[in-house]
Amino acid sequence: MTVATRYPNAPITEAIIDLRVTLQEGIDVARLKLQCDDVLASYPKQEELIRAVGQMVVAPHGGTASVQQSPLGWKFTSIDQKQVLQSRENGFAFSRLAPYDSWGPFRDEARRLWELYRGTVEPISVTRVAVRYINRIDIPGESVDLKEYFRTSPEISPELPQHLDGYFMQLRMPYPDISSQCVINQTIAPSSKDNVVSVILDIDLFCVKDVPLEEVGIWERFEGLHAAKNKIFESCITDNTRSLFT
Repeated sequence: MTVATRYPNAPITEAIIDLRVTLQEGIDVARLKLQCDDVLASYPKQEELIRAVGQMVVAPHGGTASVQQSPLGWKFTSIDQKQVLQSRENGFAFSRLAPYDSWGPFRDEARRLWELYRGTVEPISVTRVAVRYINRIDIPGESVDLKEYFRTSPEISPELPQHLDGYFMQLRMPYPDISSQCVINQTIAPSSKDNVVSVILDIDLFCVKDVPLEEVGIWERFEGLHAAKNKIFESCITDNTRSLFT
């Protein structure tokens, strides 16, 4: 089953729209602090983002370590702390934390804020566009058979113990039809409830080839990425998992 479904209790803990850009040389980082009423009214909490680069020198009789810091941009958080905007010198990101409603409102707010960012810093090019959805799937039971809930899961040799206390699986695959690539991360996460196994299903779908610069082309590309993300999610789970979301 690969038809996208809108679930009453969607397991999405964070949805992200991300655009990486190239800015003009020598742009003032202060311009990234979007001091416009449209941002300040909805996203009053502001934090500076800092880039830290570490360096270690190893010598026969000792060594040195140092960290260099430089401004990267600004982070803006909404009043309810459910939405986050990042205005950086290397790009723009917009996140929605749970509860996630639907693609339409999420996309529209991201596009509104992106247009403010773009109008302020005037990027030369857009080098990467991505959608990322992080899902936390809580499965009842002290232990579960992953194959009952996921169509792709670790295959353990029958000669080894079949119970897993933890695992991390990463898949990388091309999606040439939409000039994109997908990274799927799946792992067991600590659960805040008794008798529940929590599995993280993290889907990152991105495009770095032939990224359009015009607005219409950018958001058409996002529509394609989102549609593909839905199909990937449905392809990863079983009907047992779907029953947890209804």
